[in-house]
Amino acid sequence: MIIRGIVSAVGVSAAALSLAACSSPGGAPTATDSAGVVAPAEAAGGPKSADDVTKTLTEKIPTVKLFKTYTAEDDPNHLLGRPNGYTSKTAFSDSRVKADDVEYTKEDAVERGGSVEVYADEAGAKARMDFIQSIAKGMPAVGEYDYVKGGVLVRVSRFLTPDKAKEYRAALGG
Repeated sequence: MIIRGIVSAVGVSAAALSLAACSSPGGAPTATDSAGVVAPAEAAGGPKSADDVTKTLTEKIPTVKLFKTYTAEDDPNHLLGRPNGYTSKTAFSDSRVKADDVEYTKEDAVERGGSVEVYADEAGAKARMDFIQSIAKGMPAVGEYDYVKGGVLVRVSRFLTPDKAKEYRAALGG
């Protein structure tokens, strides 16, 4: 019976994470062109790309490893390059996350390490963070650490201790 309860809780958590990952951030607008497509962050004076930010993280936190750089075709959130979406996104792993804690998650799940989402401006990154946090308040088992610096949102696995998660904030320079 205990195992069945745990499996049910994991299923509910996975469903909630899917909702958070695949829902639009709502809220603040980002820079868009005349067709309503999000402009690249470089053009708006923001960070270059999620790859650049992830590279910085891997240099400052040795346990971080780039897992995937998303394209508009394989972005699970359907936000890449779209109105109010991000301009680039990566997923990364952190070897300090225990394999047992993430056994039933997708290979690119935030729980396995985290992700970097780059927006045209800070308002876009903050709106996304606020949206994710609002879902997590109602379901603490799906929470995560979120850090915004300029147009960058770094989402970090809840399976890291608070002190380990703070290393990401420091790596962002915040």
